Amino acid sequence: MTSERTFRIAAIPADGVGTEVVAAGRAVLDALAGASHGELAFDWTEFPWGCGHYERTGVMMDEDGLETLKDFDAIYFGAVGWPTVPDHISLWGLRLKICQSFDQWANVRPVHFLPGVVSPLRKADDTELDWVVVRENSEGEYAGLGGRNLSARGPGNEVAVQSALFTEVGSERIIRFAFDLARGRTRRKVSSVTKSNAQQYGMVLWDEVFARVARDYPDVETESVLVDAMSAKFVLRPEDLSVVVASNLHADILSDLGSALAGSLGLATSANLNPERRFPSMFEPVHGSAPDIAGRGLANPIGAIGSAALMLEHFGLADHAARLRKAIETTAGAGVLTPDVGGSATTADVTSAIIDNLAL
Repeated sequence: MTSERTFRIAAIPADGVGTEVVAAGRAVLDALAGASHGELAFDWTEFPWGCGHYERTGVMMDEDGLETLKDFDAIYFGAVGWPTVPDHISLWGLRLKICQSFDQWANVRPVHFLPGVVSPLRKADDTELDWVVVRENSEGEYAGLGGRNLSARGPGNEVAVQSALFTEVGSERIIRFAFDLARGRTRRKVSSVTKSNAQQYGMVLWDEVFARVARDYPDVETESVLVDAMSAKFVLRPEDLSVVVASNLHADILSDLGSALAGSLGLATSANLNPERRFPSMFEPVHGSAPDIAGRGLANPIGAIGSAALMLEHFGLADHAARLRKAIETTAGAGVLTPDVGGSATTADVTSAIIDNLAL
């Protein structure tokens, strides 16, 4: 960030609807900046990385891409993946490469129920629901440790080993992050999720660290829940949730479940944070590249625009973030919604309505 409060943002639309929702988010942020009376501005640099880049060059991002990105204030990401490129290549070659290389170890995924959006949960009709999933984003099941061997034995004899990595340092920092986040919420509660009855090493370590860290936060309510029981709790007792902290895989799945319960993955926001700010953090919607609707103007931009609000918070612009969220809620409450949440509006319609509602 410069003294003029101009934020240098690397935009990576990547694939499919990612290009559409990043464009929508940029338009909204630029409109917000334009109405700020010179308080803030955004300096955008867009990078053409993704599956199209892979098909042209054989790599998902330029070889010096990380070196290029490290000096930006933040990264605004779209979605990665396309049917012509294997998913493990597209994910590890771009999004996970950025997350892990920049130690973006805290992935924050709020579950927010918007007015005007019908939830499949009957309880949402008359109960205030609002929670956030905190995902350990650097190790666990996505550490990338393992390999494939013994293929020389012949067909049917190859062995694949995928190891989950849990460290005391990694577990403690994400658990403390969750407790600190809970202290700023109306209900001070942290729910820890593991499967330690079956995974008796890494997840028992997690449980032990959670119990130790909890003693430093006597003002925060706690519970430890197995992941299968927590999946049921998301549906049956969501009003009992505030901050849910879990490993890379479990939090990934649970946050998607939460977003579906809120109405659509198209609404889901996320922040990949390097809390120490040694590297830029990355902000992205949770939905995928959606090849089936790409280019049709039907993508829901709310997830990307809501992720921009998380970016504003990261910059210390809480008032601007609140203003943007209010515009999203006003737009949804007025029924300006894309087809995934029962509306008939286009991506452009929703984007324009949010920009108009920024002035309210």
